[in-house]
Amino acid sequence: MYQATITERESGQRFDKYLQRILPNAGSGFLHKMLRKKNITLNDRKADGSEKTAVGDCVKIFFAQETLDKFMGKVSGETVYRQAYGMLTDIRIIFENDHILIADKPAGVLSQKAEKTDVSLNEWLIGYLLEKGSLSEADLSFYKPSVCNRLDRNTSGMVLCAKTLQGAQFLSTLLKDRILHKYYQLYVKGHIEGEHLIKGYLVKDEKRNKVVIKPVSASDSLKHDISTVQNVGKRDRTNFEKSAYIQTKYKPLKIEADKTLLDVELITGKPHQIRAHLASIGHPLLGDYKYGDRTWNEKYRKQFGVKSQLLHAYKVVFPTLDAPFADLSGRTFVCEVPEIFGCVSNFI
Repeated sequence: MYQATITERESGQRFDKYLQRILPNAGSGFLHKMLRKKNITLNDRKADGSEKTAVGDCVKIFFAQETLDKFMGKVSGETVYRQAYGMLTDIRIIFENDHILIADKPAGVLSQKAEKTDVSLNEWLIGYLLEKGSLSEADLSFYKPSVCNRLDRNTSGMVLCAKTLQGAQFLSTLLKDRILHKYYQLYVKGHIEGEHLIKGYLVKDEKRNKVVIKPVSASDSLKHDISTVQNVGKRDRTNFEKSAYIQTKYKPLKIEADKTLLDVELITGKPHQIRAHLASIGHPLLGDYKYGDRTWNEKYRKQFGVKSQLLHAYKVVFPTLDAPFADLSGRTFVCEVPEIFGCVSNFI
């Protein structure tokens, strides 16, 4: 028999989801059958799986040890996580409490791995928590800490990470409701004066890992009447129907010879949004070879070694919050821009 008590880390989720985490090799149909037969109980009572787990709940699984071992499998990867923590030494912790962690990610580090062999901020986070002792290998059966807002590999700056399920739910709500304000600094080509809010529709080309920005028409029915959109052929219509409405707000911080240092507030958060949106209005990011001006970029690459976009997530502002996140209420967190920003300043 297996017996466990629900901790704060495991609370707040459906009971059947909890069971799937601790018995990853058992199918959902089998688990529900075991619930009906009371081979799995919650607080010594029959359960159907829809219950929400709470701190102190008692879980009992009446399986033979061999069966338990088969369905639980073995939690693996601790060595990988600890290695990631040892490898990615340039990641800096800006804030941490019981539920969330804010990390300053340098350019060149993935937020989440794309290939099995990749090492990303996600693995670093788990490795850090294992090394610190606030997470055990067994805990990974219930919940794996993870990043909640991804930055491109070559975008630097603040990434929000969830240490617990409650932290993940909290950050997900803030991001979904757009009440967490995120700001970036970046250099763009040309001169920009005054504050602006630009809108559009973002269409992703999965094959090329690239996005296209379509402007907002006079009628906001654009998204539903794709036949009115110029340059959208039949092959692209399916993608356009899946387009995302985006808003990007920006203001100049410093105007230089051939470029402008911008402060950008990401009203909506979509992959490549800032890079593609600003490029679509004639102001591509410095160092951006995917959406930018190659000739202009080459000038800075040869002089300063700029090989990717100078885009830095430098500030987040939290709204008014109650317990258990009162320690974040109304707070602003800032991390300095990378040294390369200063190097390219005033270069003609």
